[in-house]
Amino acid sequence: MDFLASDIAQLVDGTLDGTDRTLNGASIDSRSVDAGQLFVPIVAERDGHDFIASAIGNGAGGYLTTRAAAATDDGRAAIVVDDTMLALTSLGRAARARLRGPVVGITGSVGKTSVKDLTAAALGTSRTVHASQKSFNNEMGVPLTLINADEAVEVAVVEMGARGVGHINHLCSIAQPTIGVVTMVGAVHTSEFGDVATVAKAKGELVESLPAEGFAILNIDCPPVAAMADRTSASVLTYGDGGDIQAESVVLDDQLRPSFRVVTPAGSCEVRLAVRGAHHVQNALAAIAVGTAIGVDLTSLAEGLAAAELSPWRMEVHHTEGGAVVINDAYNANTLSVTAALDALIAVGADRSTAVLGVMAELGDRHDADHAAMGDYARNHGIRLIAFQEAAYGAPVVDTIDEALTMLGTVDARDAVLIKGSRVAELERLADRLR
Repeated sequence: MDFLASDIAQLVDGTLDGTDRTLNGASIDSRSVDAGQLFVPIVAERDGHDFIASAIGNGAGGYLTTRAAAATDDGRAAIVVDDTMLALTSLGRAARARLRGPVVGITGSVGKTSVKDLTAAALGTSRTVHASQKSFNNEMGVPLTLINADEAVEVAVVEMGARGVGHINHLCSIAQPTIGVVTMVGAVHTSEFGDVATVAKAKGELVESLPAEGFAILNIDCPPVAAMADRTSASVLTYGDGGDIQAESVVLDDQLRPSFRVVTPAGSCEVRLAVRGAHHVQNALAAIAVGTAIGVDLTSLAEGLAAAELSPWRMEVHHTEGGAVVINDAYNANTLSVTAALDALIAVGADRSTAVLGVMAELGDRHDADHAAMGDYARNHGIRLIAFQEAAYGAPVVDTIDEALTMLGTVDARDAVLIKGSRVAELERLADRLR
């Protein structure tokens, strides 16, 4: 989205020092800033002000700063503010005000990014869509998503994460969603939330924020989510077994790609997903529900879903030189997503199934019990388990990628290997070595 530097200064209660020029979008990463973008230095573990020169060197057209502006005779625009994070929030709200079409907010304990990706793909065959990059879903990612949208975008799809009560409320005050999707509520980030009831309270802030003319799209198969229908004045669309949007006759092909017949109030049609894993049927139903709310025909939605791709490290399926199936689902991990990933491994039907599981982070007091439960689940389904730097699974532990490879041993066409863990484990490294 284009902004004049002088307009930005006014919107964020700052002062322009230097050239008044048009800036297109914004970035908080000096390494990947695009030409002509506004660089926003965030002060956190590292002070983003230290990277202003790098951002300018990579083409930034201007920057925010809480310090005295650097020399700007090279045509750059410096905007001096009291707080760069508050300024980013204000600019995000201003960008939202320029959007005229629906804004879709998506939250939940699991599935947010996948539903975001599938929704953008499903709508993209008939609408101009802008969606959050990767998992840009916090107080920085949400305003950046809006600022980097084209003003002519017909639908914006915004992922929203939370680490406590009130976080979603804050993100909704920026994005002002007209459609809200809640995917699932479960024991995720319990070190921050404490219990599932608090997770539900926090995630439900999305549906509470919706206007009466909007739509709340709820997973009917998750009771805490289904109960959110009483917390919104918006129209409610449910998806899942017995919901408004349902899947029938689900089958997986030999690459774990689901096909099913979707049944909706607007009719039914056949859907074939390009993504892998039976659990993505639910995510696709959420995307179809968004399209139904907007008025997109089912044929167009199915066409978009057939070509949809997910963000990296989510149910990627590869093969080793020896023919073993490798499922790289290393983006994140909790009991809900690990169970779904283990089910996908089982569905491969290999002679030998092995799961390499890293830590499920941020579980608080549930840490040991939840890891033990996943260890039992794997063993009860005949899955060989290798624990990566985590003893609570009750399985043999390895501490390095090389040790994991050694314990895996030679794998061939008889084998299927699942790789799963929270981000801190960085287990995608193992998937890369196996490839």
